[in-house]
Amino acid sequence: MTGRSFRGLFWTLALLGALADQTSKYSIFQWLYNDGQGGHYELLDGKFELVAHFGRSGDPQVNQGALFGLAGEYKMGANAVFALVSVVAAVAIIYWSARRSTAGDWSLCAALGLILAGTLGNLYDRLVFNGVRDFLHWYYLVEWPVFNIADCCLVCGACLLLLQAFWGHTEPVPEAVPENAALQQEVAKV
Repeated sequence: MTGRSFRGLFWTLALLGALADQTSKYSIFQWLYNDGQGGHYELLDGKFELVAHFGRSGDPQVNQGALFGLAGEYKMGANAVFALVSVVAAVAIIYWSARRSTAGDWSLCAALGLILAGTLGNLYDRLVFNGVRDFLHWYYLVEWPVFNIADCCLVCGACLLLLQAFWGHTEPVPEAVPENAALQQEVAKV
């Protein structure tokens, strides 16, 4: 397949997204440290805030589960399982992005790049902090679980992947014509 490759888009989104995630986590948790007491800062009064919670030892409180705290009650076991799932997902995404058919599709490369960014951002936290540092809290109309930039990348990438799957352009596959089609037509006449 010849044509334009969007591998640069894939790697740019993956690396910038993971970097933005880690930079924001370190910045917010340092800014709101407050002698290990943590704190919050209202971005939209009564709607959206930045939060940082710390344990007794002064370490950031982390989510050892997954989306919406799924399996978080299992603590280290859940963190280890989700870290392993993240490694497998990252390898699969990198393999998928290396395919020539994928490299020629900008929306697929963008979706996979965002998903890889979120996967790498949260994987780093799982390996270094034994759980994911969350700090974004939306609580207007609905009390939303606290999340982070990596989660945003994962959700945006998954939505883009879903849109691409349903509304992406696909090349029509030509119907196969048997080699002996003329002979089959003659036999059918008899």
